[in-house]
Amino acid sequence: MRAVIGRAQIKFRAQVVSSCIYAHVPYWLIHLGALGLFSVAAVDSSVISVIVPGGTDLLLLWLVANGGEPWSLAASAIAGSLLGGYSTWELGRRGGKAALSHYIPALMLRRIVRWVEHHPVLAVFVPAVLPPPIPSSPFILASGALSVSRGRFLVSFASARILRYSLVAMLGVRYGKTIVGFGPRYLDEWSVPLLWAFGCLVVVSICVGIWKVLGMHRFDVAQRLALQAAAGRSE
Repeated sequence: MRAVIGRAQIKFRAQVVSSCIYAHVPYWLIHLGALGLFSVAAVDSSVISVIVPGGTDLLLLWLVANGGEPWSLAASAIAGSLLGGYSTWELGRRGGKAALSHYIPALMLRRIVRWVEHHPVLAVFVPAVLPPPIPSSPFILASGALSVSRGRFLVSFASARILRYSLVAMLGVRYGKTIVGFGPRYLDEWSVPLLWAFGCLVVVSICVGIWKVLGMHRFDVAQRLALQAAAGRSE
């Protein structure tokens, strides 16, 4: 009898712990706050782009809908995106056209190069302001590689991000109650798998981005050695 009671107590405690965990899991996004949003936005606008399309938009929308201060959160998303976008532009500027063939698929490369050469401002602004699945990183990289000036790039990219994330924050304010009401009903059961899936995608994206950056560095070293060897032979 005591053994049965003991097992029942253990089972009850496990259920209590489990229920406490699951009660807070749907709000794991909220605990990221402005710093987490800044980090996600920076990665999302870099060549280490997260595999979740529109991850910054979704996180901003969810945080605002759950009572976050909309304009400070929008500012965090804009600042993080500017940091990631500028790092991508700088990578393109330093890597030149060789960086384009390294990071951009061949099927997209010619169209992106043509668009940036003929419309340098719009090529940055339009992809940065449009929602997924329009990618912005290839255009940002191309703008750096094809010598779009730093000032022109920053004005175009910042204007697009300010417009986009301000609109997302306004949607969070306007439809926040609907979003909050939708979340618990449909996400409670899937919150843990979604959290793990999101975390795994972020890790994979970062690893792929680092691998690409290291590959580009090795390519630059090999190219410099080849040029030095050619110069030595000419002498």
